[in-house]
Amino acid sequence: MPSSNAKYIGLDVHKETIAIAVLNAAGKLVMESIVETKASTLLDFLHGLRGELHVTLEEGTWAAWLYEVLKPHVAELVVCNPRRNALLKEGSKSDKIDARKLAELLRSGMLRAVYHGENGLRALRELVRSYEAVSKDVRRVMNRLKALYRGWGIPCKGIQVYGRRHRQQWLEKLRESGVRRRAELFYQQLDALQDLRHTVRGELLVESRKYPAVKILRRIPFIGPLRAAELVALMQTPQRFRSKRQLWTYSGLAVVTHDSAQYRYVHGQLQRAKKPQQVRGLNRNHNHAMKEILKSAAESASRRAGPFQDFYQGLLAKGIKPELARLTLARKIAAIILTLWKKGESFDAKHVKPQAA
Repeated sequence: MPSSNAKYIGLDVHKETIAIAVLNAAGKLVMESIVETKASTLLDFLHGLRGELHVTLEEGTWAAWLYEVLKPHVAELVVCNPRRNALLKEGSKSDKIDARKLAELLRSGMLRAVYHGENGLRALRELVRSYEAVSKDVRRVMNRLKALYRGWGIPCKGIQVYGRRHRQQWLEKLRESGVRRRAELFYQQLDALQDLRHTVRGELLVESRKYPAVKILRRIPFIGPLRAAELVALMQTPQRFRSKRQLWTYSGLAVVTHDSAQYRYVHGQLQRAKKPQQVRGLNRNHNHAMKEILKSAAESASRRAGPFQDFYQGLLAKGIKPELARLTLARKIAAIILTLWKKGESFDAKHVKPQAA
């Protein structure tokens, strides 16, 4: 329990300034200030406060840097999810008001924390982010190329349009010189990005070999070296997930249901209504990279022989729709990843059983 001399500090962080609000244990505003966005200035302010310091700020561009700066100097540091801070949207808005509301939410225990930690994975995480960014740029240029050809009535299915061998043939289909030049520039950009992605991928795989968790995950079918490295960088540690259901929610694989008027009185007795819950799809607030990894792994596993395909075919035999069967398979793969990583065990086909889904 926080002590009676605890201070609850809300930080509204911007590029040049940080608005600070300080509440005491009773919720009274005891101090407000605006300081420069510098580590030394912010630490000087905190060192001038007495008592047990509890600090919060919203996840954003500055969150990772401020987490490392502030963590050793405060009793509690919460980097909160701004999507869940509905109180900040009510009433008037200013930097000081937002900082005050953040401090009040922290004091009330109503903030949802965003995980920060595992500094030993910094190099791997930065390489994964670089690889994902370059891969997105590659896909973006590919889409622009196809859009250019289709805009001039030239059908371009498949991947042949991107290859260097047939590139001249595709360029000759563009009659306008300006359009052809634009396509040539896109091709140059595509070549440079593909070379860069190849370089980053090599560095990422070399860095990933330093981590024992990567070796454990690579033993799981359809979790290759690249997916294993991405999983370690994104999850960081399996201990942050108490159960497989938390991992499903983090990965966008949790089913969202809505229900209302669940109970009624019948002849003076309280009974639960028999109407089924309304399924509203999967949770939207999730890590998109994690969902892509698990979905692609499930897609590959459902097409190739092995224990995962047997599990998938068993679901289809029960009358489950293919898309729901693939979702269940992706959840199964996620559960196996979490279990094996926590226990440090190797994959065995016995892990793929219906009751463990």
